[in-house]
Amino acid sequence: MKLNDIKTPAYVCEEAKLKSNLELLSYVAERSGANVLCALKGFAFSLGMPMVASALHGATCSGLHEAKYAKEHGFKSVHTYCPAFSNDDIDEVLTLSDHVVFNSFNQWDKFKQKAINSGKSIGLRVNPQFSQSPTDMYNPCAKYSRLGITRANFDASNLDGIDGLHFHALCEESAYSLELVLAEFEAKFGEFIPKMKWVNFGGGHHITKAGYDVELLINLIKNFRAKYGVEVFIEPGEAVGWECGFLVCSVLDIVDNEEKTCIIDASAECHMPDTILMPYRPAMRGESKNGKFTYRFGGATCLAGDIVGNEAGEPFYKFNHEIKIGDRVIFEDQIHYTIVKNTTFNGVKLPNLAMMKENGEITQLKEFGYEEFRRRN
Repeated sequence: MKLNDIKTPAYVCEEAKLKSNLELLSYVAERSGANVLCALKGFAFSLGMPMVASALHGATCSGLHEAKYAKEHGFKSVHTYCPAFSNDDIDEVLTLSDHVVFNSFNQWDKFKQKAINSGKSIGLRVNPQFSQSPTDMYNPCAKYSRLGITRANFDASNLDGIDGLHFHALCEESAYSLELVLAEFEAKFGEFIPKMKWVNFGGGHHITKAGYDVELLINLIKNFRAKYGVEVFIEPGEAVGWECGFLVCSVLDIVDNEEKTCIIDASAECHMPDTILMPYRPAMRGESKNGKFTYRFGGATCLAGDIVGNEAGEPFYKFNHEIKIGDRVIFEDQIHYTIVKNTTFNGVKLPNLAMMKENGEITQLKEFGYEEFRRRN
């Protein structure tokens, strides 16, 4: 089966590119001594999980369901953090997880005895109150943030049973940004690190993006481990799935109202939510900066603003060729933070999932239909 044989819309993961990302992350782990975890909140592509689980140390999870998913997909180590665990979830979270991180001393006090009795490694998330995140929507250290314990609220007398500290302050950022965050973390919480067994540097490390200073990251981790004698964990999510797949969709109609808008069987609102939230404009395969044919691309939903790139102020795409009804178009780099966030708004179909070999052969396919919409409503 080839790409043109599958039904649209579909998220297609390119196996060779995923493998390349995992090889680089494994290199970082080997050279630095860090434990690299896949952040399932950003990348939980089921068809690629056997590769990911085999290559990385484990998975980092945002609650019970992701912890279950990590176990089901064979991850060697499960690390679970949640802004607040519920009474209903905590027992199973502790059973499934190797590391559990609490967001506050309230949560630690509430579940302390269960956590200690579980024999699992327990940590606290702290807030270094410093970040260079490009937008407050994704800034864990923004003013009034609910994520992590600030130094002013850190109770040094309540650390019995705590093995580690966790911070997360990055979003699609460089090793240099980590260096700055690390300095703030050490300035605020350095006195407690020698009492710990591990420190988790969180996610947001754009390791697999071209130009990322991998050697700086390796040196930062090595120096930190040597200085404090602790294990170090990092939790890339986007970096696992970065530029290793795309969303393919079909043009259902073309509306001409001063500008031509292609109506596609995919949706920015439903299938590419970060193009609206971040916002950003996804690249399209075959687009040309100086192309003669200009189009917008809108979803088959009732939402007027369901236009790709609209919120980023760049809704127009140019091509050297005319696009026609029935054509297939491809939005690049749509494997991370898409599948994990998509919706069935308006009853729009969830895109299928496909794994593609380097020769273009589709080797695995997971299809969705009405059942997903019916069960969720």
